[in-house]
Amino acid sequence: MQIADSVLDLIGNTPMVRLRRVTTDIACPVVAKVEITNPGGSVKDRPALAMIDAAERSGELQPGGTIVEPTSGNTGVGLAIVAAQRGYKCVFVMTDKVSPEKVSLLRAYGGEVIVCPVAVDPDDPASYYSTAERLTHEIPGAYRPNQYENQLNPDSHELTTGPEIWTQSDGRVTHFVAGVGTGGTITGIGRYLKGQNPAVQVIAADPEGSVFSGGTGRPYLVEGVGEDFWPPTYDPTIVDRTIAISDADSFAMARRVSREEGLLIGGSCGTAVAAALQVASEATADDLVVVLIPDSGRGYLSKVFDDDWMAKFGFLTSEGSTMADVLGGRRDDLPDLVYIQPETTVREAIDVLRRHDISQVPVAKGQWPLSAAEVMGSIDELHLMERAFEAPGLLDQQVEDVMEPPLTTVGIGQPLSTGVELLDRSQALLVLDGGRPRAVVTRSDVLRFVSPEVVGG
Repeated sequence: MQIADSVLDLIGNTPMVRLRRVTTDIACPVVAKVEITNPGGSVKDRPALAMIDAAERSGELQPGGTIVEPTSGNTGVGLAIVAAQRGYKCVFVMTDKVSPEKVSLLRAYGGEVIVCPVAVDPDDPASYYSTAERLTHEIPGAYRPNQYENQLNPDSHELTTGPEIWTQSDGRVTHFVAGVGTGGTITGIGRYLKGQNPAVQVIAADPEGSVFSGGTGRPYLVEGVGEDFWPPTYDPTIVDRTIAISDADSFAMARRVSREEGLLIGGSCGTAVAAALQVASEATADDLVVVLIPDSGRGYLSKVFDDDWMAKFGFLTSEGSTMADVLGGRRDDLPDLVYIQPETTVREAIDVLRRHDISQVPVAKGQWPLSAAEVMGSIDELHLMERAFEAPGLLDQQVEDVMEPPLTTVGIGQPLSTGVELLDRSQALLVLDGGRPRAVVTRSDVLRFVSPEVVGG
């Protein structure tokens, strides 16, 4: 009988399928390695099983122990499946940018989930890396697989995924494209493919802002790929080329593949496919591009596939007058976005407000261009002046000690009517364009657009 003894026996041997409809203008064939069919729904099932098997053999993980791991979701699911089969507890640490579906999914497997802020440095005590390390020391019998350092991560792909791709493509693969998070997948597969044919090109697909493509690791919205540090499980010598893909292009491609190929994929898959199509457009009909699809789009239904969420972050544009039209009618001498760093003094902040003749400004940590996750709060000139009058010493305090909540956000492509409705409850709005803060819009900006002759524009 063809019956597996456990769900763990179903890991691996995933299919490959040609992408036909999104490649109609490209001569080079593009084939997707579909890791969705693993029992946990992602490529991370492979290293999860390998790391737990090794921990059991070494004695690092004892019966009744607890698995602790920082994860964007997929590795956690893989570990949770193994834990369910073998009687372990699980504690997963995630950042606050992950979709609520992923948190719910890990809890459905019986895991405990702790959510940490994304806009902090890796060595910050509040980061998800630091939190996972602390919990590992605090929980009796805890074991942390540490996918970012555990070499069984890339080894599992060199032993399984790489050989599968080589066999399924009959050794014809010329280019391999994958996203990079821990780096284990691309390192292990790339190592095997180059061992079979050194001419195979290995291409990393990376979110804009991630360190792999030259960024600082500052926040971006795509989940599961990109990093703010260089993991030991990533071997850059294996990678021939890195292609940076924006959040907007990643999400657009994820939606396109889902609707045109009938293959429901998430944002990080969109990153990989967008890079793969770029590679294929430069290749010939005799080449073969293989792109790894790490997971399903089911974990992103409340984000990438939610039109309201996409519009709010400035990824979709409505018909008719939009917030972009309002920005086009603003004063020529006003920069797109004026913002204050949290360590700025109140005195300096008031000077900025007066210099630009504005009343509200966001408080954000980081250099331009900002990410939405870097916005920490806001300040209002009238509110500051009232507080400073009551307490003169306030002028020398840092803004982060006196700031108010962040401004209400609106997408640049959302209808003007949406902006008007929001401004009925707020003095100003922060406009997001492609997931990034673009400008602050006030009621006077809207009035100038609607009735320029009244406002004097």
